[in-house]
Amino acid sequence: MGPDRRRVRALVSGRVQGVGFRWFVAERARAAGLGGWVRNLDDGGVEFEAEGDPVAVDRLLAAVRRGPTSARVADVLVTDAPPSSDPPGSISRSATGRIVPCRPLPSSR
Repeated sequence: MGPDRRRVRALVSGRVQGVGFRWFVAERARAAGLGGWVRNLDDGGVEFEAEGDPVAVDRLLAAVRRGPTSARVADVLVTDAPPSSDPPGSISRSATGRIVPCRPLPSSR
């Protein structure tokens, strides 16, 4: 049996700023019930961290490799990290490039 949570940090290069890429990552992650954050980098790339169901994380990474139609993804470097003990949260976007911590999602149960 595999782990019930997976946490990854990814660096995305290409034409990924000014094309709605952070919004794309945040919305895909939120829809999948993942927690984490996403930000622009000074080098023109985007960095994000996502955590949750391993299958959902894999699906997010596949979507990120394609990107939104306005983006051109050149490379996605993924690093696995130990899962946190935090409850699942929402993905936050940062226009300033600083990390924005997750906010917990309201319970639907």
